[in-house]
Amino acid sequence: MTEQTLPAAEALARLGVRPEQADLTVVQFSTAFCGPCRATRARLQQLRTTRPGLAYVHVDAESHLDEVRALDVRSTPTLFFLDRAGAVLGRADSAPAAAELTALVDARLGRHG
Repeated sequence: MTEQTLPAAEALARLGVRPEQADLTVVQFSTAFCGPCRATRARLQQLRTTRPGLAYVHVDAESHLDEVRALDVRSTPTLFFLDRAGAVLGRADSAPAAAELTALVDARLGRHG
């Protein structure tokens, strides 16, 4: 018997991700001792306060191994950018610099800086 992975949408739903509630949802997979994860999380929390329509979901990768496998998360931080319909607009498999992260969020929210 082979192990089947969850479809991406189902894996995200199991994590409590509700993309229909925001224009852009960023899902971040992190691990406890990841310094870049902490910096990325802080930046996303800051952006959420100044970007209406942005939702942020933090996921402890070590506690959600089925979803990590289903979404092919191989490093932390890994970010998924979802539109309101739940479609994956993009992903980042490492920590973007603060300015790059702001630009990614703004581009996906349709903001021009």
